[in-house]
Amino acid sequence: MANPQHLALLKKGAVSWIEWRNLNPNIEPDLSEANLAEANLRGAHLCHSNLFKIDLFKAKLISANLAGSNLGLANFSGAQLLETNLNQANLTGANLRGANLKGAQLSGANLIGADISAANLQQTDLGDANLIGAVMFRVNAMGANFNCANLSQANLNQADLIEAHCYAANLYRANLGEAHFTGAYLFKANLSFAQLIAADLRWANLGKVDLRGANLTGANLRGANLAGANLDGADLKETIMPDGSIVST
Repeated sequence: MANPQHLALLKKGAVSWIEWRNLNPNIEPDLSEANLAEANLRGAHLCHSNLFKIDLFKAKLISANLAGSNLGLANFSGAQLLETNLNQANLTGANLRGANLKGAQLSGANLIGADISAANLQQTDLGDANLIGAVMFRVNAMGANFNCANLSQANLNQADLIEAHCYAANLYRANLGEAHFTGAYLFKANLSFAQLIAADLRWANLGKVDLRGANLTGANLRGANLAGANLDGADLKETIMPDGSIVST
């Protein structure tokens, strides 16, 4: 449970909170399980805090600093997290459905099993993040950075990943059905055994990508770069190839 003193200080406002944190740099704030739904925490300094199971439903955390904090099982549904610093944060099992994370920093964050469905991840930095088993149905990740991220077994069905950066990303057994990867950079990514049914991969860079055993049924690869890609055992039924030809059964 949240430390009553810490919670009271936060509710007093940003000035009091920053002053207290500056005077007590070695204290880890404990706001675990606190109810801060719809709170205005714009620019709040909450780095390295215990925010386990905190309720931040529709809260405003624009430009806040939550780096290195424990946000396991936190509720961020509908929250405003534009340009928020969540680098190295623990978001295991967190609820981020419909949250606005445009331009947020989540480098190295732990998002195992998190629900990020329908969230706005435009221009978000998720480099080296752990997204194993994350639910990212219909997420908007245009131009997002997933370089070296682990997205194995994640659900990205109908996700918008236009021009996303996924260099060496691990998408092993990920569900990418009907996902939009137009112009995305997937060089050296692991897409082995991924579900890419009806995915749009036009003009994507798939150089040296591992597509062994992937299901590309009905996928569109027109103009894509497949140089050095491994397609051993891939299902290419009715797939549109880079030259525009359609693989017949």
